[in-house]
Amino acid sequence: MKLALRELWRRPGRFAVATAILALIALLLMVLGGLLDGLVAGSTGALRAQRGQLIVYSSTSQESLVRSHITPSVRKEVEGVAGVSRVAGIGSVQLGARIDGHGPRDLVPVVLFGYELAPKGLPDAVPAYGEVYADDSLHAEGVKKGSTIRLGPARTPVRVIGFLQDSRYSGQGTLWGSLATWRSVLASNRPGERAGDGVDQALVVRVAGADAGGQASAIDRATSGATKTLTIPQAIDALPGVSQQQTVFNQIIGITVVIALVVVGLFFALITVERIGLYGVLKAVGASSGILFAGVLVQALVVTLIASAIGVAVSLALAAAIPSGSIPFVATPSRLLTSTAYLLIAALLGCAFSLRRVLKVDPAAAIGGEQ
Repeated sequence: MKLALRELWRRPGRFAVATAILALIALLLMVLGGLLDGLVAGSTGALRAQRGQLIVYSSTSQESLVRSHITPSVRKEVEGVAGVSRVAGIGSVQLGARIDGHGPRDLVPVVLFGYELAPKGLPDAVPAYGEVYADDSLHAEGVKKGSTIRLGPARTPVRVIGFLQDSRYSGQGTLWGSLATWRSVLASNRPGERAGDGVDQALVVRVAGADAGGQASAIDRATSGATKTLTIPQAIDALPGVSQQQTVFNQIIGITVVIALVVVGLFFALITVERIGLYGVLKAVGASSGILFAGVLVQALVVTLIASAIGVAVSLALAAAIPSGSIPFVATPSRLLTSTAYLLIAALLGCAFSLRRVLKVDPAAAIGGEQ
């Protein structure tokens, strides 16, 4: 192993091409992962921000907020389920927003949420009528504290009183106000979807204990099938396009890992061929095949770690340089570590191509030039 590390130190140019190619692959892998995480985060932030464990939709809604309607009588049944500690209404409406500084026809797509149970990052007190908190991605559109935003064709005004992070929904910035504000905006801009007094689109439910799935079934039984209750992860998976995005990107990431495996395998297979004579000499003086192959593994791991470090550094620089609310890219520690782990596994498997040739080295034949 010392010999392998010494070769890396004294002849770095020999490994420069492999390091550069692996660094590009590492960067591609991390960028793909960051884009996937950004797309998912931009679609699911509003649900992940909820402080309850369950979302209750009406049974005919197809797990969609805009199609769901929960009446006061159904809500009362949910509140009576054993183990339910808090029930809070929630509603949403997607509208074009006119923001100060933009042209009259320059609309910004937003989603207005009305809530009773404050999402993560907001104080417990619900804002007064006509006041909202805004997702911080709307900074990029010129929204500031105190800005007045006019929503929909009716240009219903709401005033921004603060910001919260990571609450985007369906790729759009969000606004968070009281249910009264939501009902008023909905009635003014979507009269056909007007919500009556006490009617919510869905319910956010807190439950006592860890068995949220069991409580979901109990709620649906208590309402005689009038509701469809999902855990937060299930509600996220039910959002249109989320599972499809994850499937497509994960397939591309898998192909990228296979490419990394092939690159490592071919590079170290070539190096092994070049070293046949050296391996013969080393075996002649007592080195085992295991020691020789361990040296190949060490070199592959060091090259892969250097390439991964370059990929991590560039990914973090990209994440810092990209403005919030533009390209959906995030560089999370878990994604960067996972990508590095994938590359290291690919390196280990790629080196397996060299194992057979190392095992077959015969000292006498190698030194004599017959291999």
